[in-house]
Amino acid sequence: MLQDNILIGSPSDPSLAEVMATREAITPWRLFGRRSTLAPVPARVLGRVLARLLGRVLACVLCAAVMVARVQAVAAETPRVVVSILPVHSLVAAVMAGRGVPQLLIRAGASPHDASLRPSDARALSAADLVIWVGPDLETFLEKPLAALAGAARAVALGAAPGMRRLGLRAGGAFEPHRRDAEPGSDAEDGHEALNPHLWLDPENAARIVRIAAQALSALDPANAAAYGANARRLEAKLDALDRALRARLAPVADVPYVVFHDATGYLEARYGLRAMGAVTVNPAVPPGARRLAALRRRMVETGAACLFAEPRFRPALVAAVIEGTGARAGTLDPLGADIAPGPEAYFALMRALAADLVACLKPAR
Repeated sequence: MLQDNILIGSPSDPSLAEVMATREAITPWRLFGRRSTLAPVPARVLGRVLARLLGRVLACVLCAAVMVARVQAVAAETPRVVVSILPVHSLVAAVMAGRGVPQLLIRAGASPHDASLRPSDARALSAADLVIWVGPDLETFLEKPLAALAGAARAVALGAAPGMRRLGLRAGGAFEPHRRDAEPGSDAEDGHEALNPHLWLDPENAARIVRIAAQALSALDPANAAAYGANARRLEAKLDALDRALRARLAPVADVPYVVFHDATGYLEARYGLRAMGAVTVNPAVPPGARRLAALRRRMVETGAACLFAEPRFRPALVAAVIEGTGARAGTLDPLGADIAPGPEAYFALMRALAADLVACLKPAR
């Protein structure tokens, strides 16, 4: 402390007490603009002080090094996971909660039907331990890059996974009801031409995706298998509750006919008994011809279709042209969640939004 312009310390401090006891000369200097005096410090005392300071610094450095090593060890042990689309990414992120965050490949607003691989995506795939995608029926652009870039990564194609409920992709125009599952890549059966890849829209399939992710992660990271399993069980319980809530929400409009832009919501329809009557187009990348549109308009009038649901990326003008004179309303269904932030809750937000959009358009106005 500072007293009478002389810098002194606590008498209980052995180092400073020794300084005071052994001072032999007073050297003037300036302290805060005023003249002050301070006793020179004997070399052996200064050495003791410096040794203590150095010891404390070395202890801090060692502690920091241990912490960095632990963080690096955790990062090295956490599987590097890449997931193609937001709904599946959300489910995998929930299974990985507390252990890591998977990388989302296809960003918001992009379509897996016509996406392309960026250099950063290629690097992520080449460094991945696990890649989870639906399959070539949806992410066509990924088929060759996965074979060329994924290296030793395990690639899980959900569309071909055992136990997954699979529906056929129906042709545009009039729909026939879903009667049975189709195998991936099969030829047309019961009006079905190929696998409908939008399988995450059935919460039972979502639960299967959760189990598949937990098994794959546990195989890569057995030390944390219990954590993945616990996360998966909690998530399955949430999905079961979501399924019950969606069934209750959609029951009042289950018998109301409607038309979709393309057959993207077949799993939702089959799960909750909804009544989609047809689609504007088979391939969302190819606009429908005049003959198909005329046939669809007749179908809408005959069935009393209440709504035509477009998707966020498609032209509102086309929807307006199709419903003109039919008495149908225009709505939007987004099976990918273009406006939803990625994360463990994204799947639940997506499914609730789909139910809300269906009810908003199909429920008769009062």
